[in-house]
Amino acid sequence: MRPWQVLDSVNTKEGVLELRRRGERDFLMTIAGRVLMNSEHHRSEDVLADVACGALGKKGRPRVLLGGLGMGYTLRAALDQLPPKAMVTVVDLNRKVVDWNRGPLGPLARLPIVDERVAVVVDDVAHVIARSRPGSYDAILFDLYEGPRSAVNRDWHPLYGSDAIQRTRSALGPDGIFAVWSEEADPPFEERLKKNGFTVKRHKSGKGGRIHVVYLAQASEPR
Repeated sequence: MRPWQVLDSVNTKEGVLELRRRGERDFLMTIAGRVLMNSEHHRSEDVLADVACGALGKKGRPRVLLGGLGMGYTLRAALDQLPPKAMVTVVDLNRKVVDWNRGPLGPLARLPIVDERVAVVVDDVAHVIARSRPGSYDAILFDLYEGPRSAVNRDWHPLYGSDAIQRTRSALGPDGIFAVWSEEADPPFEERLKKNGFTVKRHKSGKGGRIHVVYLAQASEPR
């Protein structure tokens, strides 16, 4: 079996972020030596986009915010479902990830970031949401490192705590969709969603073994 080759790396607060390749289309993204994603396994990312965009119905000009670019699979799955006049803002913390998606990772998901419906922002998605006007988006998707499992019983979390959920809800329009990828189920996060005016459904990406979870939350009460 061929060894992994490090194509590029960058220091982050969580450790060294690396892009590795083995062969033509086999890629890994790691942080501090831990695998973040593998180009061969993106079923749960596809499910995230599918359930979120499916819940939008037949909106002609949906406005979507995607937190986390990764290897571009979630963005591609969303674009394949969204109409021609949709607008998708993709937010990623690291410019290197954007560069990798314009370079070696691009062909994996058919270069979704060059789609004319897409705007790419290098920033913290929590900050983007906090600056957003009320009702800015029809759907907000989080495809982020670990997801809310790291925020169990942490009501102050900047993405998954109660105040953060209230800001996300404010940034959504009527019946807005909040879809979140997680490594595993997080009941306290579910309760926070419900207490802040969302109905919640939990989706699994497959059967058997450790299965990642996708939360589909929809604004259920007037603000």
